[in-house]
Amino acid sequence: MIYSSEVEAMCPVAKGQDHGPAPIPEEGRWVQAKQIGDISGLTHGVGWCAPQQGACKLTLNVKEGIIEEALIETIGCSGMTHSAAMAAEILQGKTILEALNTDLVCDAINTAMRELFLQIAYGRTQTAFSEGGLPVGAGLEDLGKGLRSQIGTMYGTKSKGVRYLEMAEGYVTRLALGKDDTVIGYEFVHLGKAMQAIKKGTDANQAIKDATGSYGRFDEAIKYVDPREE
Repeated sequence: MIYSSEVEAMCPVAKGQDHGPAPIPEEGRWVQAKQIGDISGLTHGVGWCAPQQGACKLTLNVKEGIIEEALIETIGCSGMTHSAAMAAEILQGKTILEALNTDLVCDAINTAMRELFLQIAYGRTQTAFSEGGLPVGAGLEDLGKGLRSQIGTMYGTKSKGVRYLEMAEGYVTRLALGKDDTVIGYEFVHLGKAMQAIKKGTDANQAIKDATGSYGRFDEAIKYVDPREE
């Protein structure tokens, strides 16, 4: 250690109280985090790239400083999906400090990692007060049946109005219009369920039919519109 001459010339003064870092909540415990191995928790964070043409939602399950589980969901950029594939191989097994200082290929994923690091290091995780936290595999619960991200895609113009393209329930196939041509419901296909059925040997047309549902006052419509054709 190198000291400046000014510091070398100072007389020593004894240090007073040293109570350590403030405790943070971690998986139902209060922890004084002094090293990376003291950190545990599951949480989510969102990142974006410099041009903001795409975004990433990152979910990490950290146990004793090690990333045991990572869920990477991206939207808005085709290249970002490939970056997510590489990041998914990179993240698990690293400490959160290693991951923070690792190039995760895409700015949006790197930014999400930064945001998660802050949450985890300050005890602001989703599992802060859950005893024992969540088991590895809990990240998949966000995806539901068929393991598909929940995506909302809507489009609208002043001259032609709104088009619902994808909702949490699935791919929107028809909009139900009531009087004055306002939307009163929609029909959707749950693509995760449909693809699982097709993989098991169900005829594709039957699988689509079985995975089709509706929301709102769909059956009361005066007119139905295909959001991608009309």
